[in-house]
Amino acid sequence: MVDPEVVPQWVIEEYKKFHEVVTDKTFPCYFGMTGEKKGELRYSYISHDDWEHLPDTLEEFNSLFDIPEGERLIRHGFFLFVEPEKEEKDIPYYRDYFWNILQFLHDKDEKPWPEDYPEDPDHHLWAFSFAEEPYFVFGNTPAYKQRKTRDLGNSLVLGFQPRRIFEGLEGTSRGGIMSREKVRERVEKWDGLPKHPNISHYGDPEHREWKQYFIGDDIKPIEGKCPFHHKA
Repeated sequence: MVDPEVVPQWVIEEYKKFHEVVTDKTFPCYFGMTGEKKGELRYSYISHDDWEHLPDTLEEFNSLFDIPEGERLIRHGFFLFVEPEKEEKDIPYYRDYFWNILQFLHDKDEKPWPEDYPEDPDHHLWAFSFAEEPYFVFGNTPAYKQRKTRDLGNSLVLGFQPRRIFEGLEGTSRGGIMSREKVRERVEKWDGLPKHPNISHYGDPEHREWKQYFIGDDIKPIEGKCPFHHKA
């Protein structure tokens, strides 16, 4: 997805920082650590003035899951590096940038929204989707000073996890509950903060999925409405 012959130097530097963080033996997310070590993660980048390739890039990533029935599903993840700011910004700035990227992708999406997923972000079963692929998307920025697990370098980094990779780890499944408990325990240790109040599991009727996409650097619930607007 990224031609190493033309990658800007900032991308190379930010990837090195990313790799250093997620392969640390104490890094809380087993899935990210394992995926990086196995070479199962995929990457791309955008500059501040050029996002045009992003829809095609994400659709190309989606094609990795077009596997024959019966073949093993690899839990690929996609990470998007955004050109670093000349001067570090605050959480609201990066949060706005994050949602602008998702809105851009949605506005460029030529395929229908998945029938099984609500269009309204205020529905507890909503998930951002692109090219008929529903995702869990999460933002990481250098503005996180307390939640260090969300600081992956000088870039705003968007992690895209197709919902299908959570097969067998669904919200109320035994495997899902055990996995979340282990990861969240490690996250709290890394961050020195309790779990953010908006963190739950997909499908929890008391929570809204979009609020988990870009949490605060604190323990305050996210207020207000989702910035995402369905184009229909």
